[in-house]
Amino acid sequence: MISSYSYDDCKATADWLLAQTDIQPRVGIVCGSGLGGLAEMLKDQVAFNYKDIPNFPQSTVHGHAGRLVFGTLKGRACVCMQGRFHLYEGYAITLPIRIFKLLGVETVILTNAAGGLNEDFKVGDIMVIKDHINLPGFAGNNPLVGPNDERFGVRFPCMSDAYDRELQQLGMDVGQELGYGDFLKEGVYCALGGPSFETIAECRMLHKLGADAVGMSTVHEVVVARHCGMRVFALSLITNQVVMDYDSEEKANHEEVLQAGKQRGLQMEHLVSTMVTRIEVSGSSGIISHV
Repeated sequence: MISSYSYDDCKATADWLLAQTDIQPRVGIVCGSGLGGLAEMLKDQVAFNYKDIPNFPQSTVHGHAGRLVFGTLKGRACVCMQGRFHLYEGYAITLPIRIFKLLGVETVILTNAAGGLNEDFKVGDIMVIKDHINLPGFAGNNPLVGPNDERFGVRFPCMSDAYDRELQQLGMDVGQELGYGDFLKEGVYCALGGPSFETIAECRMLHKLGADAVGMSTVHEVVVARHCGMRVFALSLITNQVVMDYDSEEKANHEEVLQAGKQRGLQMEHLVSTMVTRIEVSGSSGIISHV
């Protein structure tokens, strides 16, 4: 998908947002299905509905509120997307992440709801993503397709370090401290285009390819964030076990995804908020003081 938004478009949107708030975020958070509660944890909130932001798409998926929320999390300036965009919605999903960069964000934290492919995973497990498989990218559906603007990043960005290893270790350490050891895992996330859920044959193939979880988001955002030079940390909440047995009567559905998000969401929020306080950022807290 070729982005229809230029550097100047992204800059205009970022400038409009910065003119509306005194918060200059260093951490950007993207909330997955049913996980928008992270945004509610922010203090001194300044929130914008997506429909009111110049050039911004609108979220069309149930469980995605469609708000961009600025605020502080335990003193750290953050911006949170309460609702993300997906390939199947037909949007240029590069836009919000590039706006994050132009707002001053240095670290991006992404969460998603995913189906468990790893047979050792259970519904309610939280997976720290250590790598991904960009299956749409195999067919040329990469968010960097089209002319490259060097002001964002290089033409051929490296992806072998897509997920920051120090942040992965921090996430695992914080999880152990919080007592999450029994349900905190790490693994490989595979992105598909959606919106249909996977067939049994597709799930079996992805499992053999080495994927531990599968979903319809995150990977394109990660590619764009790394292209822009931001550090990335990502979590998957395992909201359902994928069906890999032809004799099974189980069927994947979006409502069970949202329900699992409610059950484990608070603990994921606690994990992320604790991490945010320990992430090193440059400069000040990101809050402008008017004298």
